[in-house]
Amino acid sequence: MTDRQPQTTAARIEPLATLPLFHKLDGRRVVLAGATEGALWKAELLAATGAELHVFANGEPELFAGLSQGEVRVHLHDRAWQADDLTDAAIAVADLDDSDEVRAFVAAARQAGVPVNIVDKPEYCDFAFGALVNRSPLIVAVSTDGAAPVFGQAIRTKIEALLPAGLKNWAQAAADWRPSVQARELPFTLRRAFWELFAGKAMAEPERTPNPQDEAELFARLSQIEAAHDGKGRVTLVGAGPGDPELLTLKAIRALQSADIILYDDLVSPGVLELARREAKRMLVGKTGYGPSVKQSDINALIVSLAVQGKHVVRLKGGDPGIFGRAGEEIEACQAAGIPVAIVPGISAAQGAAASLGLSLTHRDHARRLQFVTGHSRKGDLPDDLDWRAMADPAASTVIYMARATLSGFRERAIAAGLDPQTPAVAVHSATRPDETRIAATIATLPERLGELPASGPVLVLLGHAFGPALAEANPAEDRRRA
Repeated sequence: MTDRQPQTTAARIEPLATLPLFHKLDGRRVVLAGATEGALWKAELLAATGAELHVFANGEPELFAGLSQGEVRVHLHDRAWQADDLTDAAIAVADLDDSDEVRAFVAAARQAGVPVNIVDKPEYCDFAFGALVNRSPLIVAVSTDGAAPVFGQAIRTKIEALLPAGLKNWAQAAADWRPSVQARELPFTLRRAFWELFAGKAMAEPERTPNPQDEAELFARLSQIEAAHDGKGRVTLVGAGPGDPELLTLKAIRALQSADIILYDDLVSPGVLELARREAKRMLVGKTGYGPSVKQSDINALIVSLAVQGKHVVRLKGGDPGIFGRAGEEIEACQAAGIPVAIVPGISAAQGAAASLGLSLTHRDHARRLQFVTGHSRKGDLPDDLDWRAMADPAASTVIYMARATLSGFRERAIAAGLDPQTPAVAVHSATRPDETRIAATIATLPERLGELPASGPVLVLLGHAFGPALAEANPAEDRRRA
């Protein structure tokens, strides 16, 4: 096994069809050309932003007559648009039928350096209008890049149902209280701590209107945090689960969203990292079986050094951090340095593999006990101190981690201790991931078949009579002979 150094990785994001942006249009000139129902809807939307909206409704200005009310600034022009109308505009929008006029409008807008949108003609558009969920100042926009607006609207409806209307009031409270937070001139860590408290309170009671008591309570908590702050950061050990990002807990997602730096293992799937805060720095500190690995002592030192700088360090581990994840050593290093450390458990690889098989890890007819063991010692070989009588227990379900290279030795020792060679055993590669593969056999034959699995990636072995259905499904003829 060779040593490797922690590697800073890019905060990668999947390709985007368009870049979502939010324009500040209050008081700015916006041009809208056309006299159609589509143009009217765009006029209502643009007027709601406080823009100085100039509508060129040649021959049909009465269609827009109801817009000029209160503080809405809509200027109706009963004529066709002209190129000079686009000068100094923030954006330009048109709903036009004539192809030549569309091309002329687009050319004039681009000549003036104005982003342009032509309703229902995405090939001419510099930007698109998304389907909106309006809790202003909280706004969510959904875009399908013009491919399927109705689909976008259906998604918007789903989000509407998920976001209580009361969040509008909390978003407004955030805008109102922000100057007081800024006036304290706090370091980033403390500012973020305040807004995490705020978000937690808002999401706990989204329908309630925030009041001065809430403000006083939050700022009192901020004062307590500020008084106790010694410049050090904190560490959170987070279980990334076996690979499927949908198996992350809500608490794990919150930790990823609040991280300054994420130190992650090779076993963490890209889908999980996609849910992390975009601005967080990411560092690969993984270990590969019998391959290049970062020394655990180096990881411990890195965690502490980053936390001492005031960072929130998320140590992201595959499965559950407390199951063969060396969490104990990292916790001890943090405690020795006086760094606060928290643990967010995750779905274990064993649970994920059993769920993929559609089986329980225990069964009252077959397994009264569940045991997790490692097939990989500090030296990389089969551990000497396993309780082989326990491994041979016919009424136990045994999950063997990191057993790819040592399963044959495990088989020999366990059978010598009394394990039935015909005990069902299932090897699961990349459990819960799209490329998951598995082999069901008996423990007598499984070690020789591990070569059928992909050469890289995590492999877990489930051993015991609770997993007999997997063997029966994979080898029905053999199962009848055994019966």
